[in-house]
Amino acid sequence: MCLALAACGGRAAPTGPAISAADTAMIDDVEHRTFTYFWNTADPTTGLIPDRAPTPAFSSIAAVGFGLTAYAIGAERGYVTRAQARDRALTVLRFFRDAPQGEAATGVTGYKGFYYHFLDLRSGLRYRDVELSSVDTALLLAGALFCREYFAAADPAEAELRQIVDTLLDRVDWAWMQPRAPAIAMGWQPEHGFLAYDWIGYDEGMIVILLALGAASHPVAPAAWDAWSAQYDRTWGTAYGQTFLGFPPLFGHQYSHLWVDFRGIRDRYMRAHGLDYFENSRRATYAHQAYAIANPARWVGYDARVWGLTACDGPGDLTIRVAGTPRTIRGYTARGLASQDDGTIAPTAMISSLPFAPEIVVPGMHALLDRYGAQIYRDDGFADAFNPSIPPGTPVAGGAIEGSAGWVDTDALGIDQGPIVGMIENYRSDLVWKTMRHSAYLKRALGRAGFTGGWLEAAR
Repeated sequence: MCLALAACGGRAAPTGPAISAADTAMIDDVEHRTFTYFWNTADPTTGLIPDRAPTPAFSSIAAVGFGLTAYAIGAERGYVTRAQARDRALTVLRFFRDAPQGEAATGVTGYKGFYYHFLDLRSGLRYRDVELSSVDTALLLAGALFCREYFAAADPAEAELRQIVDTLLDRVDWAWMQPRAPAIAMGWQPEHGFLAYDWIGYDEGMIVILLALGAASHPVAPAAWDAWSAQYDRTWGTAYGQTFLGFPPLFGHQYSHLWVDFRGIRDRYMRAHGLDYFENSRRATYAHQAYAIANPARWVGYDARVWGLTACDGPGDLTIRVAGTPRTIRGYTARGLASQDDGTIAPTAMISSLPFAPEIVVPGMHALLDRYGAQIYRDDGFADAFNPSIPPGTPVAGGAIEGSAGWVDTDALGIDQGPIVGMIENYRSDLVWKTMRHSAYLKRALGRAGFTGGWLEAAR
């Protein structure tokens, strides 16, 4: 594993420690099975991907962004042909290009180039009263931008794909999503206007600010990055032996990193602290492992090989006794480092950290499979979450008690499966990162945010 920033240079693939043939076979099986979530669940007409499966669900536009990324990875790995992956991507990209936009509360898919967080899987229209979401739109567009760079051939279908992505990117009015400029709002609803909260401080919203900065049409000013990072010091500190910029759930250290190679490039804050965001995520990964080893709440199953907390499903709102003490258990929530921890383990938390710390993640993947096997591992990859602390006979929601795994979720979730596919591939081949390093859009965004060094300098 390349831990020294100078040695990494932001360019070499994260080769990690030497791994065995068994490790390679396991990693490929996890990646391939998880890819099938996106390949098998997409609506044949709209191309939209469900929020979860197998439980019938609406579509999550963020899951679509992860799915677009997975399609190209599937082509690269030979899970499907390049033409098949391209055509799947074209189906959903054409849908978003042609879907109705407007300020009405119903009968539309989005407004001002943004899209509603959830859409009806069949019609593609707004689902109930959900918000027009800046972050979910950004995750969708990040996947589209990766497809634009990956499908770079001169043939008419790939040329059409690139043209559609350009259209989608150009019509997002990022400046409109700044009612409290220079910050960017989290969303808008036709019934109530802009949401009261902005993207301020380190979390998954990094991709929002970058895409807004890089836009050729309707960009935001560089001051948006300053507003975003102005309160970093509130979460900078030391936890479980690691000093880093904190965000309790691991997804905040993974989502933006799926598409952006942060190795060796730094903004002003990271230059002042002597590290980059990749190293920051590596430290967060190790802190999560150390937390599981310490296991202050004495949950069942936590140790050096099974660890990592993130947003995921849960057994439901209930109270159980663990080690003689009443404990509160939750449904879906953003579990994190010493925050909202209720003993629920999400495989995506650890596996999606593979590029940051393969020396601890690969053994952890083996442990998940060796200990729990088919209880949590299915044809489309891992169940979203499980909780070994839930005893038999407990009334649970959204799953069932499955032997030593305790409560096991019925579903897999698109926003948790997606980082597994993307981050495994970044570890194995650098594919998403090296492809995105060619993106003029991304390079413009990083430059406007003040990033320098590493591959950005080499690209000039």
